[in-house]
Amino acid sequence: MADKPRVGWIGTGVMGQAMCGHILSAGYSVRVFNRTPSKAQLLIEKGAILTDSPKSVAEESDVVFSIVGYPHDVSEVILGNKGVLQGLKPGGVVIDMTTSEPSLARNIYNLAKEKGCESIDAPVSGGDKGAKAGKLAIFAGGEEKIVEKCKPLFDCMGKVTYMGGPGLGQCTKLGNQITIASTMVGLVEGMVFAHKAGLDVETYIKAISTGAAGSKSLDLYASRILKRDFDPGFFVNHFVKDLGISLRECQQMGLSLPGLALAQQLYVSLKAHGEGNLGTQALILAIERLNNVQLPKIE
Repeated sequence: MADKPRVGWIGTGVMGQAMCGHILSAGYSVRVFNRTPSKAQLLIEKGAILTDSPKSVAEESDVVFSIVGYPHDVSEVILGNKGVLQGLKPGGVVIDMTTSEPSLARNIYNLAKEKGCESIDAPVSGGDKGAKAGKLAIFAGGEEKIVEKCKPLFDCMGKVTYMGGPGLGQCTKLGNQITIASTMVGLVEGMVFAHKAGLDVETYIKAISTGAAGSKSLDLYASRILKRDFDPGFFVNHFVKDLGISLRECQQMGLSLPGLALAQQLYVSLKAHGEGNLGTQALILAIERLNNVQLPKIE
């Protein structure tokens, strides 16, 4: 691989746009594809070249990244008739950063190998703030030597950790989401409790943030909740997808994780109320509805 491999990027949503922007800023040539071309406009203005399909991205790239919505989207953009593996030349690398199914990651790995290519599953954690700051946690599955070869690209976006063979990057991210799910339930329940107990919730959050209850979720979302800011850093719809994949993996493993199941049901209730396109901090709305209470808004 050359010092500056040609990069392809598929998916320019909330996360992908910022992540791809860091790679452009590092001096790489980038070709992009998005189903809604207007969403790639900011990247085009920074020098990215818009193409008409994942295949055409791959034909002119050495390394192709994808970060899309759902496993069926991953399958379409990588394995479809106009997908990445239809255009990627032998020796090329496809890196899927979508939170998806471990089994799909392993299938992509095997099919890439058949074409003389390489595959890495590399989902991320850190939300929109981490993406914008270039400080994402990146969990990589595949061959270690290929992950190491691509490290300069990963370094543009955050810190990569090699987790093991194909699919284990996805397994790490699912474990991450399971942890976050119960953490978010605890965060919003604690805030509602504090309000009902007569505490000033903003002062309560500041007080507990430096103790054992402090967490990334508290840092990222407590102030947004207090401001009634439910704009998505990460969509409820996508979190429901992640937790659903986690539950299916648990079923296959014979695992019972009741905290995960409860969180999934609460997030599904947000979808049922038409709130799937809000950010995951909107979980407070579900707990407020259960208790017929609403936290006061701060400016």
